[in-house]
Amino acid sequence: MGDPGLSRRGFLAASAAAGLGMTALSGCGGDSDGGSSDGTTTIEWWNISTTEPTKGVWAALAKKFEAQNPKVKIKIVQMENDAYKSKMTALTASGKLPDIFHTWGGGVLRQQVDAGLVEDLTDRTKDFAGSLLPVAKEPYLLDEKVYGIPFDMGMIGFWYNKALFKDAGITEPPTTWSGFLDAVRELKAKGTTPLALAGKEKWPGMYYWAYLAMRTAGAAALQKAYDDKDFTGDPFVQAGQHLQELVDLQPFQKGFLGAAYSTPTGQAAAVGNGKAAMELMGQWAPVVQADSGKGLGDDLGFFPFPAVDGGKGAITEVFGGGGGHALRSGAPQAAVDFLKFFASEATDVELVKKTGVLPVVPAAESAIADPNIKAVQAQLKGATGFQLYLDQAYAPAVGQEVNDSVAALIAGSKSPQQVTESITQAAKEEQ
Repeated sequence: MGDPGLSRRGFLAASAAAGLGMTALSGCGGDSDGGSSDGTTTIEWWNISTTEPTKGVWAALAKKFEAQNPKVKIKIVQMENDAYKSKMTALTASGKLPDIFHTWGGGVLRQQVDAGLVEDLTDRTKDFAGSLLPVAKEPYLLDEKVYGIPFDMGMIGFWYNKALFKDAGITEPPTTWSGFLDAVRELKAKGTTPLALAGKEKWPGMYYWAYLAMRTAGAAALQKAYDDKDFTGDPFVQAGQHLQELVDLQPFQKGFLGAAYSTPTGQAAAVGNGKAAMELMGQWAPVVQADSGKGLGDDLGFFPFPAVDGGKGAITEVFGGGGGHALRSGAPQAAVDFLKFFASEATDVELVKKTGVLPVVPAAESAIADPNIKAVQAQLKGATGFQLYLDQAYAPAVGQEVNDSVAALIAGSKSPQQVTESITQAAKEEQ
């Protein structure tokens, strides 16, 4: 994400990634630094920005960097979110990573760092990393060392169609889970599909369980459960029960179990084309809605994930993360130079204006024009707790089990109790 989660995430058909094979790895972690006989250094940049306008903006930035650095060539490799995660897991196992690669930080990055595959950037980025927003840098700080540089920061929340809400007589976005379920019922009563979900891609469904667990148990409990290797406590079972209540209302679009996120018939398009009233997604949602569908313009609104009655978590505790870049161990100086270029105020202003990301350079905040993105920024700034995407915060096998188990609950093949038991088992098996 879940870039997802883009951050998490921009996307294209996984089939595009299937044909990459090992040919794409020619510049990945080899013995050379990508140098050639004429003194040109080629650096490979793997990212998940496959939707427009981000894809085009990033390609143009690479060209701009090349123009400023004539002896450097940037080779861009792009993959849809899930395909990217699978490929990176395989590359980590093989011991070779690309020169520059997308990361969400957390447990996945730690596994790569522990394997000795990621460059320690603490000293190499001192001259510019200090000017970035501290909260944006946190996911890439491991043992007080810098292993990644952020380009986006954000959170997951509900994106909704104001016109469809008004049509169903819903005057204000719900602030409690019971109120949210009522809103779902009211939308259904009007003949409107309340929610769009990419059931085929498991990370979007994970967001519901993760947020409900935060609301029932409190944000800190998710890390504690992972550390203790025990997710079977009552609040985690309750999270699944609350999700079950939602699933029982049959709120999702027809065929959601086979739907992808960013295809013309997927989750984002269903909202962007006015076929569904809401989606639970990150700050990149408006851009992807407009790329895969028409986009809602002024009819699009945003509200935070509701509080759960009697839960320990506050509505100001947020779930999300950003996107960052890490470098393979021994990456050439040109790769560090590119990170510096990408983290500059000029580049960040361009990213904010053209791709809807949230700024990581404080001076770029004034470039935010979209009121919804301003709303997300305000939520983030007022956050009293923060939890990184579970499929990135936890070790890969545990994160995958969270995604798989929650998907099984949504599909009707696992109970709330079984979800907590499966995740606990995966955590215990993780060395």
